[in-house]
Amino acid sequence: MLLNRIHKGEVMNFLNLATDRYSVRKFTDKPLEKEVIEKILEAGHIAPTGCNYQPQRILVMSNEETLTKLKECTRCHFDAPCAMLICYNKDECWTRPYDGAQCGIVDASIVTTHMMLQAWELGVGSTWVMHFNPFKMREAFEIPENIEPVALLVMGYPAPDEVPNERHSVYRPMEETVSYNKF
Repeated sequence: MLLNRIHKGEVMNFLNLATDRYSVRKFTDKPLEKEVIEKILEAGHIAPTGCNYQPQRILVMSNEETLTKLKECTRCHFDAPCAMLICYNKDECWTRPYDGAQCGIVDASIVTTHMMLQAWELGVGSTWVMHFNPFKMREAFEIPENIEPVALLVMGYPAPDEVPNERHSVYRPMEETVSYNKF
């Protein structure tokens, strides 16, 4: 498929997209259009998961009732007009045979990243929130025990005066984070 895109003359610059994207914490009141939400969800739908079991479960919160419930579960809602809770089904994710480790958290994280980057490409800002009360979230949204909440993406159109956090473009030297052939 990549060769097809290259032959059609499409230019894909992932590093620019990934570098430009930042956590948006100030949004306009404009709701996300259904088509935009569906494109963001499609990016999560096609994300790779362990053995392609696709254990992700995504709760879209885009109306007043669900966003009010969300505010009872986290202070990190930033009054976003939309939020998505990315979870995984513990009964459906791949399990490593050596130690029983499940890849559900990894799967949900990959799904979340795909959605976050797709949102940015569409002009939608988001913030990945892990600071939420999972017990309140389970109760407020009647989440079954086999569904494990991992990440919350609050999202919307960035406010005109929204700017990246001052640490957005601060990176440790790669030599501190990457090793070749031994630690």
